[in-house]
Amino acid sequence: MYQHDIQLASYTTFGIIAKAKLFVEIYNLDELLSIWKSSEYNSIYNKLILGGGSNMLFTKDYDGLVLRNRIVGISFEDESDQSVIVKAGAGENWHELVLKCVENNLGGIENLSLIPGTVGASPVQNIGAYGVELKDSFVSLEAFDLETGQIVHFNNEECEFGYRDSIFKNKARGRYFISSVNFRLKKPGFHKLNMSYGAIGHTLQEMEVSLPTIKDISNAIVSIRSSKLPDPKVIGNAGSFFKNPEVEESFCQLLLNEYPLMPTYSTHNEGFRKIAAGWLIEQCGWKGKSLGNAAVHKNQALVLTNPGNASGQEVKNLAEEIQKSVFEKFGVNLETEVNII
Repeated sequence: MYQHDIQLASYTTFGIIAKAKLFVEIYNLDELLSIWKSSEYNSIYNKLILGGGSNMLFTKDYDGLVLRNRIVGISFEDESDQSVIVKAGAGENWHELVLKCVENNLGGIENLSLIPGTVGASPVQNIGAYGVELKDSFVSLEAFDLETGQIVHFNNEECEFGYRDSIFKNKARGRYFISSVNFRLKKPGFHKLNMSYGAIGHTLQEMEVSLPTIKDISNAIVSIRSSKLPDPKVIGNAGSFFKNPEVEESFCQLLLNEYPLMPTYSTHNEGFRKIAAGWLIEQCGWKGKSLGNAAVHKNQALVLTNPGNASGQEVKNLAEEIQKSVFEKFGVNLETEVNII
């Protein structure tokens, strides 16, 4: 059941060398309950839930227990003329779930194609891309309460979703082991395709698609992401390392007066605008640059990489230097999207 001193490099997309004192894989809730009651579990203080490891940076060995989520299964439920509830195990690969839904002509998460990680991590981060966020199609989730040993459920409102944020990243951090997630996806004719980001329209033109389908949007997103982001199987990375900062509209306008080409976007927060973090980083000269064995990707400044032998601390040092230079030049604070352990 328990494994000792397990190397975590192969369980994270950064591929950083770090060991876990204790490690166990969870395939169902009965198994988790048994582990939760065990003396080993209750004798160790530090505990960490790990899915696909696509949003995590280890800067040192983990002196605790890593619970790896391997709960799988996908089912289509509560079908109506307009929509279907899709239930997915938290250990399912996110992109494979998206592809399965796209193949079944179900719309709502196609803009989230090729995002690395597992289904269970998607509500934790409220993952988003190209004008769509997880919360837009999220219905509910089931989780195991690691404090009480009870099965609990959260609806959309109870998750307290924000920009790349949720209750599971803040006041409930580390408390709930998510077992499954429910989404409501719409059938063709009842789903409005989101092509608000210009790159989507341009890519569809290159694909010679004039009347796009759900699958066409997914294919376009995959093409865009593949051209910008390195494959973690080739170069260690966690995708976007920083959040796009949200700033007050008045401050944003001051920056635009000085930098008229700065990309900005609307947000769900009234009175605020979102600035492209990658552009800010690139303007500070970091694109393609290295610090020690860590590097900024040559095609996307928002992505920090482990080209081969970087330590987690080196990646963290690079991130901090980038944050410092962006603040000095623009007066903008960059927040990390990646969880640093």
